[in-house]
Amino acid sequence: MHRLSTKKAFIAYALFGWALVLVSDRVSELRAYQGATIAIYTLAIASIILLTGYSGQLSLGHGAFLAIGAYGAAIAQSYWGSPFWFTFLIAILVSAAFGFILGFAAGRLSGPYLAGTTLALAVGLPTLANQFAFLGGETGLVYDAGSPPARFGDEFTLYKWFFWIAALVVLISMFLLRNLLNSRFGRTWKALRANPTAAALLGVNVASSKILAFTTSAGVAGLAGALLGMISIVAPSAFPLSLSFTIITGAVLAGVTSLLGSMLGAVVLVVIPEIADVISHQLGDSEKITTNLPGFIVSVLLILTVLFSPNGPAEALRKRREAQDR
Repeated sequence: MHRLSTKKAFIAYALFGWALVLVSDRVSELRAYQGATIAIYTLAIASIILLTGYSGQLSLGHGAFLAIGAYGAAIAQSYWGSPFWFTFLIAILVSAAFGFILGFAAGRLSGPYLAGTTLALAVGLPTLANQFAFLGGETGLVYDAGSPPARFGDEFTLYKWFFWIAALVVLISMFLLRNLLNSRFGRTWKALRANPTAAALLGVNVASSKILAFTTSAGVAGLAGALLGMISIVAPSAFPLSLSFTIITGAVLAGVTSLLGSMLGAVVLVVIPEIADVISHQLGDSEKITTNLPGFIVSVLLILTVLFSPNGPAEALRKRREAQDR
């Protein structure tokens, strides 16, 4: 399989980032917000791809790590006065630390047992957050990205500022993840996913490799959570159990082995409510249809993906290109 060199990949990411900057000046507030949401979902889905698509571990409660990262960043800013950009590092470290602790279980558990453990974490975390006053209870904590620099002009709105921050952070993170997954760590995780017994016979420390994958994935998810808290609020209601399922859905639609496909999954997740809204208008704006249609569309897409492209459309396109190159 032909891969871009690191230098060419850096140039491609930089050009894509510049294109996003140009586009952001020509879109509405809503589109800027949706663009930031797509960027955040892209990073969250990438954390699942790293964990499941590469190391073969299944998490049904990854939204919990987004919440941990968001709370870590908000606490660092609210109580310690940490600079905004530094809180991203706090989010990564705090969520990675929780991932490392849970990773010991991940090193010993697999399949439904690990999935059930992470699911229990996602279910229990919102309740736990309500028990401590310093976490803000139901109202949560405010996580302030600050105002846009004055030199950008009055027409540069707050949501465009959110989009710029999210796009920059996610592009840098995705570039680093790409290099990580193409390194020996990525190859080791792939070997674990394919055949843990054979990997162990070749000298791979299976437990340590699983813990490292889980820790890294949790850190990436925590960064996505801090970005999500930036555009909304850091409160239990912002990180429901459905968020974990949404991320998994995006990963399945994109293909759990395709890092670049995470962007496709994120776009689909953001576009589906728009499509559902248009259809519900055509059908008479029934409250029942408006409420249930997005979930129905997602379900249909998941079924079609599993039936016709089990590894996701991005992986299918990659295999098609490989076949044409032969």
